[in-house]
Amino acid sequence: MSAVTGTAARLPDTGTAALVGALLPRSAVASELWQDPPGPPVLFPEEERVVAAAVPARRAEFATVRLCARRALAGLGLAPGPLLPGTAGAPRWPDGVVGTMTHCRGYRAAAVARRTDLAALGLDAEPNEPLPQPGMLELVSLPEERGQLRSLAARRPSVCWDRLLFSTKESVYKTWYPLTGRPLDFDEARIDLDPAGTFRAELLVDGPVVDGIRVTAFEGRWRTGRGVVVSAVALPPPGSAPAAA
Repeated sequence: MSAVTGTAARLPDTGTAALVGALLPRSAVASELWQDPPGPPVLFPEEERVVAAAVPARRAEFATVRLCARRALAGLGLAPGPLLPGTAGAPRWPDGVVGTMTHCRGYRAAAVARRTDLAALGLDAEPNEPLPQPGMLELVSLPEERGQLRSLAARRPSVCWDRLLFSTKESVYKTWYPLTGRPLDFDEARIDLDPAGTFRAELLVDGPVVDGIRVTAFEGRWRTGRGVVVSAVALPPPGSAPAAA
């Protein structure tokens, strides 16, 4: 199963990216896959060198998420090309493009947009399961964030809120890093989760300066489906109105 969203997309064997596409503004193009395509992974030679020594599962997820990214880029009218990891593993996108990738067990997705439409994108998918290690929640969250989780679980028990909180932190990081080139620790952004499917991340350190304006918070959306929780941040250019999803 595969999917692409966006008015410019004209690709075979694609449809609406139902899960991730619902989280993004219309200016973004997204693609998602729920399984790796059969056969050997298809990669450009430069990409093949990156995962030459990787185990088959790693090679497959690396290739499939890039297939999603190339389909999304095609929705912007861009030809396929190698997508190589840059600093700290963040993918390097074509000039004038912002983008983000994510993969977890049974799910891969990517989203892109013109830099003139969005300043940055962040996307993260996780299994809709509790965090895998005891004590991990305390490592990745603030006390006030943990205070939200019990009431949220009472309202929507089908959501693993600790895992969703982790996902939103990852989406925030993926939005932050291309704008700053600096790490962002888990305790440097405070997440406020809304059970209706949105979240706000207040930056507790100096935020990035975009077009002369300092960003102090990121607004995002989240959704669950088919055993996965997905969160996304789409940062509009400063001074523009938030785009409708």
